[in-house]
Amino acid sequence: MLEGSSAGLGGLSDAEAARRLAAQGPNEITSRDSHGLLGTLRGVVAEPMFLLLVVAAAIYLLLGDLGEGLLLAFFAAVTVGLVIFQERRSEHALAALRELAAPQVRVVRDGNSRRIPARELVPGDIFLVGEGERVAADGLVREAAGLEVDESLLTGESVPVRKRACAVPAAPAVAPPGGEDAPHVYASTLAVSGHAVVEVTATGHASQVGRIGASLAAIETEPTPLQRQLRRLVQALGVAAVGVSATVMVGYGLLHGDWMQGLLSAIALGMAMLPEEFPMALTVFLALGAWRLARIQVLTRRPAVIEALGAATVLCVDKTGTLTENRMRLRRLVTAAADVPVEPGAPLPEAVRRLLACGMLASRRGGIDPMDRALLAHGDAALAGTALLHADWRLTREFPLSPALPAMAHAWTDAAGRQCLAAKGAPEAVLALCRLDAQQTGLLLTQVKHLAAQGLRVLAVAEGTAPAGEAAAGSLHDHHFTLLGFTAFEDPLRASVPAAVAQARAAGIAVAMITGDHAATALAIAQQAGIETAAGVLTGAEVQRMDEHALADAVRRVRVFARVAPQQKLQLVQALRRNGETVAMTGDGVNDAPALKAAHIGIAMGARGTDVAREAADLVLLDEDFSRIVGGVRMGRRIFDNLRNVMVYITAIHVPVAGLAVLPLLFGLPPLMLPAHVVLTEMVIDPVCSLAFESAPEAPGLMHRPPRRASEGIVGWAMLWQGLAQGGSLLAATLAVYMAALQAGRDADTARTLAVIGLTLGNLLLVAANMSAGSGWRALFGASARAFWAVAAAAAAALGLAVALPGARRLLHFGVPAAGDLALALAAVVVAAVAGAALGRRLQRATD
Repeated sequence: MLEGSSAGLGGLSDAEAARRLAAQGPNEITSRDSHGLLGTLRGVVAEPMFLLLVVAAAIYLLLGDLGEGLLLAFFAAVTVGLVIFQERRSEHALAALRELAAPQVRVVRDGNSRRIPARELVPGDIFLVGEGERVAADGLVREAAGLEVDESLLTGESVPVRKRACAVPAAPAVAPPGGEDAPHVYASTLAVSGHAVVEVTATGHASQVGRIGASLAAIETEPTPLQRQLRRLVQALGVAAVGVSATVMVGYGLLHGDWMQGLLSAIALGMAMLPEEFPMALTVFLALGAWRLARIQVLTRRPAVIEALGAATVLCVDKTGTLTENRMRLRRLVTAAADVPVEPGAPLPEAVRRLLACGMLASRRGGIDPMDRALLAHGDAALAGTALLHADWRLTREFPLSPALPAMAHAWTDAAGRQCLAAKGAPEAVLALCRLDAQQTGLLLTQVKHLAAQGLRVLAVAEGTAPAGEAAAGSLHDHHFTLLGFTAFEDPLRASVPAAVAQARAAGIAVAMITGDHAATALAIAQQAGIETAAGVLTGAEVQRMDEHALADAVRRVRVFARVAPQQKLQLVQALRRNGETVAMTGDGVNDAPALKAAHIGIAMGARGTDVAREAADLVLLDEDFSRIVGGVRMGRRIFDNLRNVMVYITAIHVPVAGLAVLPLLFGLPPLMLPAHVVLTEMVIDPVCSLAFESAPEAPGLMHRPPRRASEGIVGWAMLWQGLAQGGSLLAATLAVYMAALQAGRDADTARTLAVIGLTLGNLLLVAANMSAGSGWRALFGASARAFWAVAAAAAAALGLAVALPGARRLLHFGVPAAGDLALALAAVVVAAVAGAALGRRLQRATD
């Protein structure tokens, strides 16, 4: 062992581990995910909107207009503050998710096994690694059973290498990765089979993966298709804004000879045309949406999947732990001579004690399999003090479960040196090991079916011997087994499942159960859960025999699949996809990864799922409850609706802002929108996008409407026409107010004031119309609308001060309008906003 580490395999004490953690630092490699404050500032100063604002402020200062220049400089500072607030808000949400997603490791401290964050491992710690898990730190294998590790991350060689245990106290020299039968394992490599007890030798930057600077956490994520689509849209509009602004500047300069005013008007138009809120809103919504999903115990590994959640049409779920509590309880012990109900604390008759003892010998102590734990817990209590516990026997070999043989066995050596085997597993597999004839097998399987029809999970148990004078070698089929009987377990249905299944079906989402259990057990649990069972059960063997067309037809009707191997899950997902379904799929094993990848939405199990499954999945269920999946779909639909509403609003508000910046110039009227006025409007737009819309409540009947089409994106013609209708109506009203005021003899400053006040009211009405789209006006009066009213109050106060204070009026080129003029202007805007919202909804329905 390492110097200073605890003796044996009892692990370090908590106090010693804390001392080493403080001295050597956490077991992690610095991530580049967080941009930091300086990174955020660099991003802000590179934004076209900020650059235009700075240029406008500089021009005013060069012209000697100190007040106007300082006002724009102040607005630039406020813009920076808003962006930093939004970025930090998103960053904090993502940081919270990273904390939830931090890898966990099973460590032995003070002689007890527990789960801790992998970053808390220190040299000298003892940790456990099993099939499908990432190795948490560089270490020395102290105990191993069939451990093979994929070290391709370090070697580039994809063939797994076998590991052997090193039981001697002194650690051998560290061998390079990739060696066969070496006792060393390395951080971030993957255990593909077996399990082991490992002593940590190096952590963090001192590990192999740390020294070469390769960390999975440092891989840069690519932008999602939606992010790329919005980026292209903003770039296209940016190019158009540059072209139009240049034309306005040249045209105004040539027509009026005032090149400086032409430049300022061009800058105002460029700022008005740039919809920089599109990518900002997407980033904030996806980050906060992922955070909201985490609050309902759904961890989002890829935020882009939030968009797909609302379109899910089929939820494929496992039974154990997802629909049921994964809290196995031994219910029946069945032999040829007895069928004994099991009750806690009740004595067991002699006829079933041998069956229970053999089942315990075939179970793994310290493992996470719920049936192993149920057998061992009940057996330790029921057989305490008897020789049947075989405390002096030594485990010499494990035969792990495999897809080819769904049974496992342990080989033991007794005090006299004799080899004894204990096997348990799927009844069909264990009966085959016992070499029973067809008649015996048929009778026993009928008995199993009767138990399974009661919702019980049935395992067969057999004892075996190695050939005389030989060790337990080769495969299980090389040994002689005798059937002892069956153990039957109960895994209660989660109380929340029937309501969640009913809610999913009401939302037009089919729920399919895919399990490795017996068909009768699967059918019984499906009926309790409310899953459609009219089409019966399809088994994995039947799936294997079907061609593509037959399987595609079967999955249109069947919703219960039993005795399904992991590779057959992939076939089912592919068949559903060929039928045009949007598939969400749960999985927890190494071999589930292809199916999780193939599904539109892969969902891994948080507690019992392997690292491979979690890495292949888009979502991780932290508490493995099916109702969380349905809650995730509900949240995904709400996020999609709110994101689409904010996109409509952004499209709509830029129409009047850009139109008021350019149309008065084309009509030969005095300029209406100067850079300061555009920025004032942006001060309303930005916080509304990231605060008010994101927190808007869900629409009534959200889970009583069918899933949206998978091809229906956030940005499309329906959104465009709806936004243009709303924005066009507001543009027409505010421009009419401006022109009418000028024609009535009002000066340009007063006319501008009426138009800007009308634009601000219209802006808030656009927010209200789109926030309440589908939800009704109640959306504006709940707790979630506080952000909207706060922004509205701030905008009204700022505008009131700008008109009331002489200094502010001069800076913004405002006047003091008469009460009658103001009332007419506001009435015109209200009528236009209501008409625009109605026209927009009509156009949207026509486009859909």
